[in-house]
Amino acid sequence: MRRFAPLGLRTRLIAAFLLVAAICAGTTAALTYQQARNAILQQSQDTAVSTLRDLVEAQTTQLPMQQQELQRLVGELGKRGQPHPWTVYGEYGKLRASSNQSVGTSTVVSEQLRRQVTTNPHGAFQRTRDRIGNPYLVVGMPAVFKHNGGQEATGAVFYAVVSLDTEQTTVDAMVGAAKQGAVPGLAIAVIPALLAARSVLRPVRDMRKAAQRLGRGRLDTRIEVRGADELAGLARTFNETARALEQSVSELRDAEARARRFAADVSHELRTPLAGMLAVTEVLDEGAEDLDPDTAKALRLVSAETGKLAVLVEDLMEISRFDARAAELNLDDVDVAEAVTKTLERRHWTDGRVRTDLPPDVRARLDPRRFDVVLANLVGNALKHGGAPVRVSVRTGSGSGSGAEDDRLLIEVADSGPGIAPEVLPHIFDRFFKADAARTRSTGSGLGLAITLENVRLHGGTLRAANGPAGGALFILDMPLEAQV
Repeated sequence: MRRFAPLGLRTRLIAAFLLVAAICAGTTAALTYQQARNAILQQSQDTAVSTLRDLVEAQTTQLPMQQQELQRLVGELGKRGQPHPWTVYGEYGKLRASSNQSVGTSTVVSEQLRRQVTTNPHGAFQRTRDRIGNPYLVVGMPAVFKHNGGQEATGAVFYAVVSLDTEQTTVDAMVGAAKQGAVPGLAIAVIPALLAARSVLRPVRDMRKAAQRLGRGRLDTRIEVRGADELAGLARTFNETARALEQSVSELRDAEARARRFAADVSHELRTPLAGMLAVTEVLDEGAEDLDPDTAKALRLVSAETGKLAVLVEDLMEISRFDARAAELNLDDVDVAEAVTKTLERRHWTDGRVRTDLPPDVRARLDPRRFDVVLANLVGNALKHGGAPVRVSVRTGSGSGSGAEDDRLLIEVADSGPGIAPEVLPHIFDRFFKADAARTRSTGSGLGLAITLENVRLHGGTLRAANGPAGGALFILDMPLEAQV
């Protein structure tokens, strides 16, 4: 038995277009109905206009016309209505007459129609509705007489008001038939539409779910390949891409893990000899004044560089703990104003270079040692790379959507320097990043702000860098008053 190749995406799209063509056919049917409706009304309209014109031309009268004569004419015209019985209204100067003798004029005869009739010797017509919505055809025809090969108006105008209830009933029947035929047609069309939508969209939904799982880190995600159409080819490409991505990420993770282990091992191995070197340089520093100037200068240089190396090693060990997720919080109930003051006093920053705004009775549950590191790095960075005075302000606020009042600790550290260059802002918390290439030999390790950010994140907070409205760099610390371990 011969097997046919599965339908491709193009074929299914053609089927969808055929379905659209079916909808267009329905639209054509609707337009046909509209044309038929207009034809029905046009036929009644033409018959009424032609009949009234012939009847008016066949009438003889004597001018000037009296009320009795006008009444006789509308009576004669009213008996011969085509295609339906009609009511005829006559107007001659101030005289008014009606074939039903109830009223002298009709409310459906508009002023616009009167103006058209007075300027057109062949008459005019208008489709309208009365006050309650009943449809009418109003035909206006002036009475003329032939004179010297032309036509002149007599001044008399006759209006035939024809009810279009019969035509409206026919139109309503057509609408009802269209509705009754449309509902089954739509119900039947839903079936192929659903089948086509399912056939086309199911692979797309599968691919979307697979992409979401891939985005969440599930790099082993694969899509089942069905058929041999374009979507199947796309699924195979997705699987190949996911496989290559999984391999690349695995290699990168291995390389990153090796680099972290190397940094941690090197830092750990350097820590012990550095401790001995620091102890020796401290002893030598005490006796440097008794040495000759060149030796003393060299000794102080060795001591300073050893201190820098010790700071770098400590920072590397700290960042390695964050990378290994080994950093822990030792929470305690802390008076924030007191903690800020102690941090400034330990670094001898109470000489007026740092100004504080510390409201009393602000308490937070946080790690005092890590909070000291965060604040010291921010203030030290502001003094070193910004400029005095540095302003440290503390306040409390509410987190968005938390529903609680004053559940966040907000600290701002602003300096009086030139601010942070726009191209530097996106990298301000990157490791080993230094904005000024000339500062590559500065005392900083390039890890201070990175360690600060990791400590803030460990508390469940955020740290942002910006430029203040009045100039200078601005660091905004936002962390919960009740950090969770």
